[in-house]
Amino acid sequence: MQQLVYKHTLANGLTVLGEPMPWLESVAFTLMFPGGTAREGAQRLGLAGMTLELSQRGCGRWSSRDVVEQLDFLGVERSSSVSSFYTSISMSAMASVLETTFEVAVAMVREPHFPEEELEEVRQSALLELAAIEDDPAQKCFVELKRSRFSEPFGRSSLGSVQGVETVSHADCVEFHHRHAKPKGAVLSIAGRFDWDEFLKIVERNLGSWTGDASSDLGQVEPQVASVHIPHESQQTHIALAYDSVPYQHPEYYRGRGIVGILSDGMSSRLFTEVREKRGLVYAISASSHSLKNCGSVLCYAGTTSARAQETLDVTIDTIRSISSGIEPGELSRLKSRARTSLVMEQESSASRSSQLAYDWITLGRTTTRQEVLEEIEQLTAEKLIEHFSKYPPKRWTLVTIGPEPLEFHDAV
Repeated sequence: MQQLVYKHTLANGLTVLGEPMPWLESVAFTLMFPGGTAREGAQRLGLAGMTLELSQRGCGRWSSRDVVEQLDFLGVERSSSVSSFYTSISMSAMASVLETTFEVAVAMVREPHFPEEELEEVRQSALLELAAIEDDPAQKCFVELKRSRFSEPFGRSSLGSVQGVETVSHADCVEFHHRHAKPKGAVLSIAGRFDWDEFLKIVERNLGSWTGDASSDLGQVEPQVASVHIPHESQQTHIALAYDSVPYQHPEYYRGRGIVGILSDGMSSRLFTEVREKRGLVYAISASSHSLKNCGSVLCYAGTTSARAQETLDVTIDTIRSISSGIEPGELSRLKSRARTSLVMEQESSASRSSQLAYDWITLGRTTTRQEVLEEIEQLTAEKLIEHFSKYPPKRWTLVTIGPEPLEFHDAV
């Protein structure tokens, strides 16, 4: 079946995308608009997340309690998040309740109540999340890795900082939302069972009068070389490592992603086999691709005992570099099988496809089809992956460790 993606741009600049999936009974939509952590003031870290939370506590004709009850009654699954550059609201439900569900989401963006009496509850919730990070060294390691890797303002955590969260005022939230929740630069995507022409009428009715210009560009992201140690009395050491890769926009992205798949996708992956199974060095190890605007990186994590932390770091780096020595046919076959399975599963998830459409448009300025991705995967060969690894070798390393002692790291170039 040929994959069809609709596109329409409203007069106010909002881009609307739609992919029919008529074999499903569900429908999902994602609304992304500028307003991420990179646009917070340096003294208001956590503002974007607090603003998003407060905006959902009553909107339009619904009180805070009404919003929860209405969406629960409709059987809506919803999520919202803040990234470096965007705020995102996603909802999925049965196709029969699309219009009402969409009206609630739009009200969160265009008519939030911002109840001042609930600000302290939002603040305390944010502070609890920050406190939880301190009790989770693995998560804290990744937060610090991104902060060190991407620097200000791009490496900020969506959770903010204790000082920032304590400083945010009600007026800050209202002003941040009204300054950044604008249609230009925003994208609305829908996937699942829906009628495109009818949906456009709903969108025009609810968002056609939405106005405002896009936020200014924040410039390019430059990866930082760094080695950071956070002392922590424990029998464990947490290691987070990043190095250069190609970003999502790059024509060889799927080759770079394929190498990460060889390294870390599944229990038969190279890092899992070499570092955990053969040597028993870690209880957890992983690697993932991460694109932030124009900057591509591979982010790695290893959790180990403090006594074996230095060996773990050394073996992990050696295993990453071992890609240049060759890729086994079985590794390539497993990579392709996992990719095919992932694409098949995506066909059964309107929420997944809706999010991917929005991300593609924001990042690439176009949408990708499953067939396009499948063709990229099928064209991968061991020779092409090794050639890519030689052309774009791991470099400009960033290391963050949490544990009793710092590690020796001589490759921070």
